[in-house]
Amino acid sequence: MNTNISLSHRKQEPESSVLYIVGTPIGNLDDISARALNILKNVSMIACEDTRTTSKLLNHFNISNILISFHNYSSSKKSEFLIEKLLDGSSIALVSDAGMPLISDPGELLVKEVKKKNIDIICIPGPCAALTALVTSGLESSKFTFYGFLPRRGKERTIILKSINKSKITSIVYESPQRIIKLLEELKNICGGYRNLVLVKELTKRYEKHFGQTIDEVLLKINSTEPKGEYTLIISGNRDKSDSNESSEKKLRQDLLDLINAGLTHKAASEYLSKRSGKSKNQIYKLILEKDLL
Repeated sequence: MNTNISLSHRKQEPESSVLYIVGTPIGNLDDISARALNILKNVSMIACEDTRTTSKLLNHFNISNILISFHNYSSSKKSEFLIEKLLDGSSIALVSDAGMPLISDPGELLVKEVKKKNIDIICIPGPCAALTALVTSGLESSKFTFYGFLPRRGKERTIILKSINKSKITSIVYESPQRIIKLLEELKNICGGYRNLVLVKELTKRYEKHFGQTIDEVLLKINSTEPKGEYTLIISGNRDKSDSNESSEKKLRQDLLDLINAGLTHKAASEYLSKRSGKSKNQIYKLILEKDLL
């Protein structure tokens, strides 16, 4: 398949009767794409979380367009209005105050209803705080669970915190400056202060900061300053001792097999790995039986 298609062969955007989900900067305005600016400038209208916030973004780039307030408290009624406009041929951009819409922001209901009406939805990719923090954390990034903002109190919050503690993969959480210390203390009580955690604030902004590598270290630094800005927490998976032992044993067994396949005797390979790992020769020797080599 030939994917080398020139831009001139694509339909001109924005198209009529299309809902555009547009990612906007999470701090640094230079992170917005040229395609996003074109959409925001030329769609029929923009549905936004807060018209004041979006106005600042548009004014910075000298864009003038119709803004429709669209937030959690108005999403049901406004969804009906926006769908009518889409069916009539309008093109609409959906934006949040910052980052990708629907990620801990309003818009999920609208997208579901638009899908039911078989109206086209196109995403204009942009920054996301969760992924931006994750890839700079140094923690496992191939698998993760995103929780967004946790419930402020109650049983559901406790269940999620316990789930984070048990999870074998990385967890990502958003939190406000008013509640960040409380959350860190809860995580320490449930997960232990030694658990790896990276806390990032003011992503892509001038005063972006990264705190880590354990919950204890982060709490010490946060307690010595006044919490400001929005926070993203990256919490390592739970790797208990039994997991580490099992992983170590598997590696030793594979190393033993590799050495034997390279020409060493079972005994010689065991002696070599014993010196390297500090484990007894007999313990390593028993990791494989002679029949395993047949």
